[in-house]
Amino acid sequence: MTTQGPESEHPSVTLFRQYLRIRTVQPNPDYGAVIAFLEERAHQLGLNCQKVEVVPGYVITVLTWPGTNPTLPSILLNSHTDVVPVFKEHWHHDPFEAFKDSEGYIYARGTQDMKSVSIQYLEAVRRLKSEGHRFSRTIHLTFVPDEEVGGHKGMELFVKRPEFQALRAGFALDEGLANPSDAFTVFYSERSPWWIRVTSTGKPGHASRFIEDTAAEKLHKVISSILAFREKEKQRLQANPHLKEGAVTSVNLTKLEGGVAYNVVPAAMSASFDIRVAPDVDMKAFEKQLQSWCQEAGEGVTFEFAQKFTEPRMTHIDDSDPWWAAFNGACKEMNLTLEPEIFPAATDSRYIRAVGIPALGFSPMNHTPVLLHDHNERLHEAVFLRGVDIYMHLISALASVPAMPGES
Repeated sequence: MTTQGPESEHPSVTLFRQYLRIRTVQPNPDYGAVIAFLEERAHQLGLNCQKVEVVPGYVITVLTWPGTNPTLPSILLNSHTDVVPVFKEHWHHDPFEAFKDSEGYIYARGTQDMKSVSIQYLEAVRRLKSEGHRFSRTIHLTFVPDEEVGGHKGMELFVKRPEFQALRAGFALDEGLANPSDAFTVFYSERSPWWIRVTSTGKPGHASRFIEDTAAEKLHKVISSILAFREKEKQRLQANPHLKEGAVTSVNLTKLEGGVAYNVVPAAMSASFDIRVAPDVDMKAFEKQLQSWCQEAGEGVTFEFAQKFTEPRMTHIDDSDPWWAAFNGACKEMNLTLEPEIFPAATDSRYIRAVGIPALGFSPMNHTPVLLHDHNERLHEAVFLRGVDIYMHLISALASVPAMPGES
């Protein structure tokens, strides 16, 4: 049994719970409190602290531990500071209290996604520094806003700025997912989010008549075509036990809009879809397929993108790659079983990979149900603490990767 008393709690857990209580919940995250918290950590750890405001009110905080050979490309440890909204009535405990129960489970929004990782990075660096370690490669810890709403005012802008280029990142770690089994999941690529809105226009009129060429009829045809494709992908996933969710394209109809009254046939209606395109898909061909489904439905049916990511990259996961060899080798030394996968949703890794930097998504949480964005998101303190140990090994291995050909 774990007691509630702070005198018996590991200081890393206390710090984690302190961070969880900062309300960085969308749509109005308290980013100011996070920056103050991180500045205090930087001061305590003796790390350089840089703040990069990519748009007013949106700051990337960079904590830096210089390497002994700063000319070598650096290691980037990335995490986002915002969390998704909560429905308090469905929670057993206040989602921003960071309540720890008698078994050691910490309940709070962000325990898995991804405040645990932020503190694990910080605590791993603190312990490595306190033990007197120095590494050849510089280590940057980046704490970014806006990820939960697409990263458009965060990492997407940051990777294009001179301050990011000045970090000279050679390799990055970012968030992953919990794994309910004994294994740990590692993500080497991810699906590309396409959010589309199909608009159908047609003849309006009184709803008592059989009007031809209505917006609703044509929209129904498009929806049927797209959902038939969804069913094919679902069947493909279910038929092959070796395929994981990230390897197929997912589709969900998420919004239907239109109409003014029960007895009026509307002149326009729309349907919105969340599509996550698998990284091996020919994107131009897939876009043409969407266009053809609209054309087949009839005149006046079009679609537009609310979000369209078209630069999926895969990070190498074979031991001929020095970064993977270091990551995988450290995991083998710790007897960790890795399950490499394509991330089914989207993270800031896609922006990092798109500018040519290999990245792995990894959150060291095994024997843990996947509860990101869910009610009663929680993490056991023992899993959290083991994650600090795991990052100590990973950071040591990655920051010690010898100079590669072409690196100065």
